[in-house]
Amino acid sequence: MMRFSAFQPRRDLPRLLAAARIELGAVAALLVLAGGALAFLALSDEVAEGDTAAFDLAVLKALRLPGDPNGLIGPKWLHVAAADVTALGSITVLGLVVVLALALMLSLRRWSEALVVLVGAGGGVAISQGLKHLFGRERPQLVYRAVEAANPSFPSGHAMLSAVVFLTLGALAARFAPRRRVKALALGAAVLLSLLVGASRIYLGVHWTSDVLAGWSLGAAWAMACWVAAWAWERRGWRGGPKADRL
Repeated sequence: MMRFSAFQPRRDLPRLLAAARIELGAVAALLVLAGGALAFLALSDEVAEGDTAAFDLAVLKALRLPGDPNGLIGPKWLHVAAADVTALGSITVLGLVVVLALALMLSLRRWSEALVVLVGAGGGVAISQGLKHLFGRERPQLVYRAVEAANPSFPSGHAMLSAVVFLTLGALAARFAPRRRVKALALGAAVLLSLLVGASRIYLGVHWTSDVLAGWSLGAAWAMACWVAAWAWERRGWRGGPKADRL
């Protein structure tokens, strides 16, 4: 007959709490996924119907000197800082970050984590470019742009890809961190970097505000979708072996 061992608080309670934290993390990720996807669908519908045009233009003009659409508000150092920050969301910089992260994870034999980063970044690029060509939205007029930009505007690729890469790496860093404050720092830094990159695109006049909001929403949703898929894969034991490292 099957025997069940008695519940021992000192032995079993930490295991139960750890399992609860994992489940709560998955629930939080699913909520972010659903919220981001719904926000993107709502924004894309508004953009397709032209309902965000007045709001987008008002924000753009508010960030320019009165009567000078090419003049950014704020001190000169802010203009330079915005140009520096916006580069953090470029394909070149994010590509280097992803390659270095993959090299580190492969050297540590963290195969599933490396796969999450690779699929997240690669899929994010494909989704971003596909949607840009699907919507074909024009960027703000050249007179408003403080830096060069190419291809269609919606959604913002910088905002989306920075959210995908930084949130994915932040979540993995939080997974490895032993203390809660370090976990909070990793996730907080990821969110802050994503927000700064997106905000810089609006400030520099190369994206409408709705482009960036859609990029943040979709980027967060895609990052969480990859995380949840990896979590489900792990939970079903597809990696094989009880000694395998867990996400």
